[in-house]
Amino acid sequence: MGVLSNLEPQNVFHFFEEITKIPHGSGNVGQISDYLVKFARDRGLYCIQDELKNIIIIKEAVPGYEDEPTVILQGHMDMVAVKKPDCDIDMAKEGLRIAVRGDEIYAQGTSLGGDDGIAVAYALALLDSDTIKHPRLEVIVTVDEEVGMDGARGIDLSMLTGNRMVNLDSEDEGIFLTSCAGGARVKGKLPLSEAQRQGVAVEVTVGGLLGGHSGGEIHKERGNSNCLMGRLLYRLAETFDIGISGLQGGLADNAIPRETKAVLVVEERDKEAILDMVKTVEGEIRAELSSKDPGAFLAAGEGRPGSSLCTTAEDTAKAAAWLIALPNGVQAMSADMHGLVETSLNLGILSYEDGCLLADFSVRSSVESAKRSLIDRLCAVIGLAGGSFLVSGDYPGWKYRKDSPLREKMTALYEKMYGKAPKVEAIHAGLECGILGSKIADLDCVSMGPDMKDIHTTEETLSISSTGRVWEFLVRLLEEKDRP
Repeated sequence: MGVLSNLEPQNVFHFFEEITKIPHGSGNVGQISDYLVKFARDRGLYCIQDELKNIIIIKEAVPGYEDEPTVILQGHMDMVAVKKPDCDIDMAKEGLRIAVRGDEIYAQGTSLGGDDGIAVAYALALLDSDTIKHPRLEVIVTVDEEVGMDGARGIDLSMLTGNRMVNLDSEDEGIFLTSCAGGARVKGKLPLSEAQRQGVAVEVTVGGLLGGHSGGEIHKERGNSNCLMGRLLYRLAETFDIGISGLQGGLADNAIPRETKAVLVVEERDKEAILDMVKTVEGEIRAELSSKDPGAFLAAGEGRPGSSLCTTAEDTAKAAAWLIALPNGVQAMSADMHGLVETSLNLGILSYEDGCLLADFSVRSSVESAKRSLIDRLCAVIGLAGGSFLVSGDYPGWKYRKDSPLREKMTALYEKMYGKAPKVEAIHAGLECGILGSKIADLDCVSMGPDMKDIHTTEETLSISSTGRVWEFLVRLLEEKDRP
């Protein structure tokens, strides 16, 4: 018996639990893609699996709905796979340990993958049903949305007949999204000189942060552990001769990093003073973040003596200066929509490998020229320090459509069902709608979904009751005819 077996809607939660049993982090989607193929074939549904592992499943209209407009349902199969430091799950090979707490589903020690597993579960429940009335359904499930929307970029949609699409990659019930920011990924690389050095290796940790989705929560100004580590290194390098022998922080460019660790090689005589400075900087950061990120901490171990290969003191100072000079966080707010972030970037992954400091950014803006300008600025800072950069995964924003029969239908139905109007909004986070809109002529699209909290983190939760209400709405939407 499954953990979610007693929850309603039963079929939706059945498929969601099945999905959580299959490893499906970004870049590791083979098993989940094959599962979807088997699902379709077992039910005699038309299915395409392309070379990227994207899936398209088509179910014809039920009798009486043949003349209704085709509806495209779309989501992505990959998740941001992150876990707590003490979690023993191998997320590349094992499923999740899900549990229920009140009205919430969560995963023990890891992210849940409600983004976007619940979209896939909704689609499978609809495709599996013999009782729900619906027009022709064209289901698109893409791969690797979380690491650059590579699936949406590469998918061939020429066989589709519909132009009305419900994207199910949203995390706030009662909010219909109708436009989003565009974005890109920037990888910076800074070569550093190394030398063998005698000293004490001290491990320093920046942790205890809340993290979050860099699109949905960047405006909360939570601490970024990679940036805070840069700040600490700069303070230390101003006073002491130190070397970096190891550095690692963050797991995804679009997730605000929660923890960063560095191994610093220091002089024995400086060790106690360095530990004191770490405590001083910790006090400053905790005071600054007391309301935004109250669990923030900096910690340093006692260290072990010996010889280590590490960066020279001169290049440690250069690396630290580079890190604090790199822009991060909200850069501009929208002048047209109050409270909406217009332009931002997130230093999501930081590492030191083979004598090079590597920094991965997610850049977003709802204004294309502002996105380009921020990328140019970021690359200029990288280049001025003697580094190199690579810009990839550039995707367009999704423009608001003034004339939208789908939006009008969904809004009217929502008011009829719940006695109030839904919110119609734009979002700073990236959605695949802009890319897919370039492949589907005259695409009319709305994004929706149930309540989720803290996606892309180990605190991620999915609301049970909200999942049920969104399911009810989705079923009613498909059953309601355009033509009497």
